[in-house]
Amino acid sequence: MSAVRITGGKVLDPANGEVGVERDVFIQDGRIAASGAVGEGVTETIDAKGGVVMAGAIDIHTHIAGGKSNIARLLMVEEQRAIREPAGPFCACGGGLSTMTAHATGCRYVEMGYTAAFEPAVVGANARHMHYEMGDIPFLDTGGYLVLGNDDFLLDLIASGAGQQAVNDYVAWMLAATKCMAIKIVNPGGINAFKFNARRLDLDEANPHYEITPRKILTTLIRAVTELGLAHPIHLHGCNLGVPGNEQTTLDTIAATEGLPLHMTHVQFHSYGTEGDRKFSSGAAKIAEAVNKNPNISIDVGQIMFGQTVTASADLMSQHRNRGIATPKRWIGMDIEMDAACGIVPFEYKDKSFVNALQWAIGLELFLLVEDPWRIFLTTDHPNGAPFTTYPHLLRLLMDKPFRDEQFAKLPKSARKHSILNELKREYTLEEIAIVTRAAPAKILGLTDRGHLGAGAAGDVVIYRDDPDREAMFSKAEYVLKDGRVVVKDGEIVDVVYGRTHSVAPDYDKSMDAKLDRWFDQAIGFKAKTFKMRDHEIRDGQGTVVHATKRSA
Repeated sequence: MSAVRITGGKVLDPANGEVGVERDVFIQDGRIAASGAVGEGVTETIDAKGGVVMAGAIDIHTHIAGGKSNIARLLMVEEQRAIREPAGPFCACGGGLSTMTAHATGCRYVEMGYTAAFEPAVVGANARHMHYEMGDIPFLDTGGYLVLGNDDFLLDLIASGAGQQAVNDYVAWMLAATKCMAIKIVNPGGINAFKFNARRLDLDEANPHYEITPRKILTTLIRAVTELGLAHPIHLHGCNLGVPGNEQTTLDTIAATEGLPLHMTHVQFHSYGTEGDRKFSSGAAKIAEAVNKNPNISIDVGQIMFGQTVTASADLMSQHRNRGIATPKRWIGMDIEMDAACGIVPFEYKDKSFVNALQWAIGLELFLLVEDPWRIFLTTDHPNGAPFTTYPHLLRLLMDKPFRDEQFAKLPKSARKHSILNELKREYTLEEIAIVTRAAPAKILGLTDRGHLGAGAAGDVVIYRDDPDREAMFSKAEYVLKDGRVVVKDGEIVDVVYGRTHSVAPDYDKSMDAKLDRWFDQAIGFKAKTFKMRDHEIRDGQGTVVHATKRSA
């Protein structure tokens, strides 16, 4: 039996109402324990005096594994050569920044105090690859969101009038087969429409082949996820990503939910107006107002940060549109038959660019205008808006108005006059940071034993030195414990452990097995039983956590 005592630190645990409470934290056999339950069995004591004690951070949306990640690495091979992990007993076996290797991903995350990260775009045909790659990421609990909404079997079910129950059974079958934990929609119907030579598809525009609208696809899948009882609502990459004027599409999408839960991802890219002489403006105030008025809606921002990155998305329609602004001048687009697609476009966000500068401001406006920290999440849509390693700088921008104003003043005047950022006085508190990076992600993902420090929670604990320079504070944690084991000490990795994979397996009508057996034989070209993943294919380490679901009445 092992027990760790963390003493002298200020505990920041918003999920349990503790904000700056100085108390001891005990971890016994990998779980948080009540102080009286440990007795005399403490085997290690960590002095956290002058520090802030939090649960491990959770990234709700970060592209860290799967086919597109490897394609991006191949496309940006010079980055892999130029940026190597520092030599050391536990690292020096990876590299990259926007194209980080699996090992480097785990190391860079845990150094900042993250102990879980979730891949938000798993194409069914690529699920096995994604799981194998996530299994190579040290330190982090992981899981994937299955991409549906452009797959031909689903679109045919909806178009043919098969009914909601048939859709529900298909969604449940696919989740069980791919061992994912949530459903992601990318440009509903638009990826499929691109294959029939459409170059845009608005919310109420019919798919040229199946003659159903993105609204129909979205509302059908929202109902499926709700009725299947998944913890995480539909994770939506909406229509018209990056298109000036898409603020109206975003507002219409919020209205389309009719009160049912929906998570809208990288909303910065969906908050653009057409005001001004350049026909590009911030729609952040309108979007934030709609989010504030609709408690069923949650968002992550997809903040852009200036510098080189690579954009990787299943939304081939938008990536094809953006290929002409690739930096460097190369891109890859590929079709994944009967399933989805993939587009990789390298890009450099420049602070002297009017559009990029305004995008930067729009993201921060959203962070500061959305009032409920439980419904907004810290993301850069890694690597699309920026590498996740920019989070400490982003946190300082949110917490330090003078610093934010100083950075805003460096932007072109043409961009500044289209933004209200310097008028916004809000500064995030440490409590709010703990919510948006820990408690809220755990809650929306249904991770009842993560994101907090209550008795029975996982022993994922982080100690930060309380530094008024918040960027310095969050760049390197003083200590990180994963399942009660010290893996970071004084900002340096001292041990390597592996996390778990989270998934769901809702019930479904077993007649769906026969239907999909026929579909795979006739349309896909290999057997459904080959497509399905087995338990032993996930992680050799601590395996999977299969979360229970409840069908709604």
